[in-house]
Amino acid sequence: MSSAYDELREAAELSAAPRRAPQRPLVRVDLSTSSIAAEADRLWEALEPLAAEHDAELIRVGTLGLSWLEPVVEIERPATMGGGAVVYGPVRPEDAAEFLRAALGGNPAEEAEPWLIGARTPAAGVPALAEHPFWAPQQRRLMRVMGVIDPESLDEAIAEGAYEALDRAIGMEPMAICDLVLAAGVGGRGGGGFPAGQKWKFLLGAPGPTKYLVCNADEGDPGAFVNRVLMESDPHLVIEGMAIAGKATGSDYGFIYIRDEYPLSIARMELAIEQARERGLLGDGILGTDFSFDLEVTRGAGSYVCGEETGLIASVEGIRGMPKIRPPFPAQKGVFSEPSNVNNTETYANVPLIVQHGANWYREHGTESDPGTKMFSISGALARPGILEVPFGMGMDELLLGCGGGPPEGYAPKGIQPGGPLGGLLSADDLGLRLERPPFTERGVLLGSGGLILFDERASAVDLTKYFSEFCEDESCGRCTTCHGGSQRLVEVLERIMHGDGRAEDLERIGVIDQTLQNANCLHGQFTPYAVRGLVNYFRDELDTHIAEKRDPARVAPGLTRYLIADPSDPRLEQAAALCPTACIQRAPTAERDEAAADEDSDAPAEDPGEWRIDQPACIHCDVCREIAPEAIRVEDRFLATLSVV
Repeated sequence: MSSAYDELREAAELSAAPRRAPQRPLVRVDLSTSSIAAEADRLWEALEPLAAEHDAELIRVGTLGLSWLEPVVEIERPATMGGGAVVYGPVRPEDAAEFLRAALGGNPAEEAEPWLIGARTPAAGVPALAEHPFWAPQQRRLMRVMGVIDPESLDEAIAEGAYEALDRAIGMEPMAICDLVLAAGVGGRGGGGFPAGQKWKFLLGAPGPTKYLVCNADEGDPGAFVNRVLMESDPHLVIEGMAIAGKATGSDYGFIYIRDEYPLSIARMELAIEQARERGLLGDGILGTDFSFDLEVTRGAGSYVCGEETGLIASVEGIRGMPKIRPPFPAQKGVFSEPSNVNNTETYANVPLIVQHGANWYREHGTESDPGTKMFSISGALARPGILEVPFGMGMDELLLGCGGGPPEGYAPKGIQPGGPLGGLLSADDLGLRLERPPFTERGVLLGSGGLILFDERASAVDLTKYFSEFCEDESCGRCTTCHGGSQRLVEVLERIMHGDGRAEDLERIGVIDQTLQNANCLHGQFTPYAVRGLVNYFRDELDTHIAEKRDPARVAPGLTRYLIADPSDPRLEQAAALCPTACIQRAPTAERDEAAADEDSDAPAEDPGEWRIDQPACIHCDVCREIAPEAIRVEDRFLATLSVV
């Protein structure tokens, strides 16, 4: 290590010492986007005065990945209190006082048992977090300090080894860094898988004094939140990786492109860049050497197609985000027409680990085609949705059914949606696939950037396909008629099928549209039919039932089903009626009320509210009523029901 880095590390360790070897309890609160959605910010406010009363230090941290248990709190007790870092959740704001008293009591394993998850570091009487099914298979390299350090503290990051790899890389030849990354086998983590080291060599060999790096943190796939977690929980890891890439490629400036829907990621990355610049880890003469590199955050406007690298480059330049026809490739002509390189957030984050530990260490996990570990965000019909890091090659069933816990009791897995809207669909028969790119490619789908959504038998594969096709149509930039018009026609066919007007020849039409879309200018249009391919290949029986029998087994197709009142006495119908967006849940006059109106002397109640009914033409099948009053509402096949029933 250089003397400049030694000085930084020594000062950082001194500053972070009270949290690394605490003399009083540390209360770590997960403050990330997922936890804040579960009111972790309110929990923080409730804990602030309570922590002071208990002589404990309240610390903001990133996420441990336990999304289904948010808000999550970890309490690390000093050695004088028995030691150990114990994780709890969900801790509600209204329970803050009772929780803190119990967790800091004499026997937290028993007193705080309602919130107890496990001990991250050994604690007497508390089961180890490593034994939890969600945690056990993980190999946390990228996520090593996530949920442990304050992501807004540079001192804590440096005390845990941040920027040590950069200090080492500055003394290496650029080609040696490229060769090391290439030997490790790290590929593009956005889903492409192209070797990062090779991509860097292209930029290193490009002529000209000006070169740019771009970090693709757009992450527009529904169900994917790997990049967000990286930036919110360990922003300096991303910055360090980009700085090393700058040394390897001869670049002196970089852009971190973050979608505007990630305000916390933007705030923490901007803060981390400013902190690194102040300590001489970015800017001119990094760590007292002649190497200079700087960064800025560029905010995207939310266009999904900007996840494609040439569309992203256009957006960085301040023009409309529309993909460009290649060649020229970015390494030849990228940002502002200068040679550039675009990599995913997770790709850059892996680089410091490789420089620090070597290619052989990196390859200790993973497979030949995909070495190392991968962060996955898992969601959908799971008992334990969240984010975790596992070796490439793990079985998808172990990840989704083991770590994720599978669907709720009584329901069976039906399929998987990997790789975002462009990734396609798989049936539950493929749950045994190994998590690496080749098996997914062979099945005609994409592994993508790490988002996996499991759906069970309650979901409709046809409806999911329509949803993803609509998403792709809506997000088409409109540059080429092939993509815009083709995706529009695909949605029209699926919409017609969902409304009971499917035709036998629709399968042929879908195939023609698929073939036509392969002539689109960019991958967005070319991959748009992947979802409908999965529908035809793996859920053909369900599609045929929609078309031939005019029936939806999942009972979600608006044209093939209708909502009826099953229990008019259910008191929750009042709330369902109040929240119905079309006010289609109404009260119809009963026979007694009609008679009372005809006979003024009748003893029938004058204020009889009438019986509940659903106005069928007004119903949009939003399912809000059934979510609120599940026992009061039933859904039946429209074409099998008698028309007289309302």
